[in-house]
Amino acid sequence: MKSLALLLALAIASPAFAGTAVTLRADASDADGIVTLGEIFDGAGAAGRTPVASRTGGSVMLNAQAVRLAAARAGLDWANAEGLRQIVVRSGAPTGAATSAAARGNVDVLTWARNITAGEMVQPQDLVWGKAALAPADAPNDPDMMVGQVARRALRAGAAVAARDVSAVQAVKANEIVTLTFDSGGVSLALQAKALTGGAVGETINVQNVTSKKTVQAVVVGPGQAAVGPAAEQLKLSRSTRIAAR
Repeated sequence: MKSLALLLALAIASPAFAGTAVTLRADASDADGIVTLGEIFDGAGAAGRTPVASRTGGSVMLNAQAVRLAAARAGLDWANAEGLRQIVVRSGAPTGAATSAAARGNVDVLTWARNITAGEMVQPQDLVWGKAALAPADAPNDPDMMVGQVARRALRAGAAVAARDVSAVQAVKANEIVTLTFDSGGVSLALQAKALTGGAVGETINVQNVTSKKTVQAVVVGPGQAAVGPAAEQLKLSRSTRIAAR
């Protein structure tokens, strides 16, 4: 919070330089504990000496929007085309582009701040940035991706976070009686069915008609609700697209 407050204050107070397009460094780092624009961006020129935050630990996580504002006040234009929300600045002297953090075996990753039991929901305070020799292949770059998810298994404090560690909250539980609906071309039907498997919104589950005992696959559309038909398939496709985008 102190770093964010300092960033915002500097964004207001810093003098303006000639507008210059800059790019984010692939491996932002600083050696003296005072993070400057030049240590975050390539091509900052004279504005690179402008301080934006202090670093007291091995790394500091900066709010990307606050950094962008500070850069703008210093006359620098960073488009943030990737839509980043945080920027991690590590300890150490800046290195060439050919030398990556991974090559040094010291990469910034999200880690679990405490032990989490299976089925427990992830809270914002459960995630902290740390160092690891190697990041998991599905390591998330944005903590918001994990918040509100539930742990698939017991998670150990200090371990690197992986997307496979969690899953969405189940809206339908196994053996629950749900309302199964069908909507297509103005035709709407609804009946009671038993969920044979559980799932989150957008996931496919097996349900059994309580009258005919016939089993079909349906898409979870809400708490205690599942659907079949074109609308259900569209919801499933939408969920798959969101997951792929992560």
